[in-house]
Amino acid sequence: MLDIDETKSVPYVPLSHPFIERLIGTIRREYLDHVLFWNQLDLQRKLDDFKVYYNERRVHSSLNGKTPHEQGGRSPPKRANLRHFTCTSEYDGLVQMPIAA
Repeated sequence: MLDIDETKSVPYVPLSHPFIERLIGTIRREYLDHVLFWNQLDLQRKLDDFKVYYNERRVHSSLNGKTPHEQGGRSPPKRANLRHFTCTSEYDGLVQMPIAA
């Protein structure tokens, strides 16, 4: 239905596919443990929002404090002036993002 290729892995053996296991764990810990969803469409919408946050706004220590979006050659996200800012609620209230006022 969603045109997704299935990759079989050994249950309870995270070393068989470490990158996939790490991604699933990150999504679960940082997002799904805090958010309710009502159906498949709602879950898909919320995961799409998290994907944008994860790739374009969240800095990664393995990328020396850059976002994957930045590492791919795109412009960095707009930095907030911490002397003049306001917060906006994103992702159904899960994250408060500072924005320049």
